[in-house]
Amino acid sequence: MPGLPRAAWLYVCAVVALAAVLIGASSPGDVDPRVLVALVALFVMCDSLPARLTVKRARMSLGFAVSLASVVLLGPVGAALVGLSAVGTGQRKVALVKRLFNGAQFAVGGYAAGAVFGALGGARFEPGQAGWVWDVLGPFVGALLTFVLVNLVLMSGALLLSGESDLGEMARDSGQLAGVCVGYGMYGLLIAGLWADLGPLVAVLVLLPLFVARWALEQTFGQRRAYDATLAALCQAVETKDPATRGHSERVSRGAVMIARQIGMRPERVEAIRYAGMLHDIGKIGVPTKILRKEDRLTDEEFAAVQLHPMRGLEIVREIGFLDEALAGILHHHEKMDGRGYPMGLVGDEIPEFARVIGVADAFDVMTSARPYKGPMPVADAEQELRRSAGSHFDPVMVEAFLRALEAHGWEPQREHRFDTAAGNAPAADPRQV
Repeated sequence: MPGLPRAAWLYVCAVVALAAVLIGASSPGDVDPRVLVALVALFVMCDSLPARLTVKRARMSLGFAVSLASVVLLGPVGAALVGLSAVGTGQRKVALVKRLFNGAQFAVGGYAAGAVFGALGGARFEPGQAGWVWDVLGPFVGALLTFVLVNLVLMSGALLLSGESDLGEMARDSGQLAGVCVGYGMYGLLIAGLWADLGPLVAVLVLLPLFVARWALEQTFGQRRAYDATLAALCQAVETKDPATRGHSERVSRGAVMIARQIGMRPERVEAIRYAGMLHDIGKIGVPTKILRKEDRLTDEEFAAVQLHPMRGLEIVREIGFLDEALAGILHHHEKMDGRGYPMGLVGDEIPEFARVIGVADAFDVMTSARPYKGPMPVADAEQELRRSAGSHFDPVMVEAFLRALEAHGWEPQREHRFDTAAGNAPAADPRQV
């Protein structure tokens, strides 16, 4: 397993060994081989076509539903055997080590879910008897939650030990992943309920809603990709006009997300503020290029032209439906807590929360980046400047949240830019900096 850290290697081996022990130490005598073969075939078919999710690098296996059906129809050992078949799915581009881990993960989760299902009394009811589905609904939900929890815990351990994720990222994404998994897992009860009357023929009926659900998830993923491509194109238009700001929108977006997560914003608002950070300067498309690239202090007339960019930005993107609350962040990100900002001179809490977040991230990136009219400020000095201006220019809550996030995650400033003029040839108070 080349490239896998030693700790991750040992972890994968431990999970595989646990799956082998659970299956090997149990008696499969009460597992109907015909049902087992049919469910394995259905699982392999479903697991070979995972659905991509909007969570970074995450994919949803359609086999989740089949695994939960096997919990009801086959018990712990049968569910583990069905899950183990993930090793032989059609995802040939997936490395063998990942398929081994996936199979073991599904096996352990299936066994644990089967055990919970039996402990809650689900195994007492025979498929097909009157009221059977309602009788097993409670035990099935318990098994489903167990299955999702075990799989998320095992997957999180692998991602953390392999260095592909961190605790903060896993904590943020787990809720969304759990919701999708629970939704898909409920199809398992549908499969089990129909199996009693239709047998393997149920696969034909179940595959249609499963693949419709997959199509819906793929559409959501594609829509997200289209959103990102649209925003990237708009940002590129600004950076083409003012090359000195290359990467600024992306860094502000990242900084705004750091603050949003630090203060506990809901995931959907975090996503909206990511968009707002990317587009906060889109109105500069309407500012004359000679002003954006000017190396000396701006005149009053030139600064007045710059002050129009938040309103121009709103005009450009206001018809983009998915931005919603992000529009307020774009319009008001240059407002100041003491009312001396623009475009409307809002004071304190009158300034929308998104704008207060973006204002901090924007100012910090400008301070730590080079421009034709100034050199970059060291990160430590920029942090001190944020503290000094908290309460007058910036919301102290947002400043403190950003500084905590910086301490935890660090900051990657603008890559070095060289300009013909000497760094620092304009005063630090040049209005373009904030």
